[in-house]
Amino acid sequence: MSAFRDQDGRTIEVDCTIDLEQTTESLHAYVELDGIEAGPGDEVLVHYAPTSIAFGESLVCRRRATLRRATWKDRVLARIRGYLELFELFEVGFSARSAS
Repeated sequence: MSAFRDQDGRTIEVDCTIDLEQTTESLHAYVELDGIEAGPGDEVLVHYAPTSIAFGESLVCRRRATLRRATWKDRVLARIRGYLELFELFEVGFSARSAS
């Protein structure tokens, strides 16, 4: 793992693996940072990432990424937003139908 940490200590450059697939079995795009885990509110910028692949293809490649760590305030706000978005799912109502 080769990582570069900026002077402010919040910006880290690291290698990453990109996994893209667009097939009948799966449609996904994953990025895995080498040796570092991103947390709530963190921002990841992948340099020279492929933006699309043809249907039926999958691609795994290596690139560099810049991880910008969130401040404690940004982390708290990200967690609150996440919970609020989760609670929106609970607003879906279900009602019993009468058997006729």
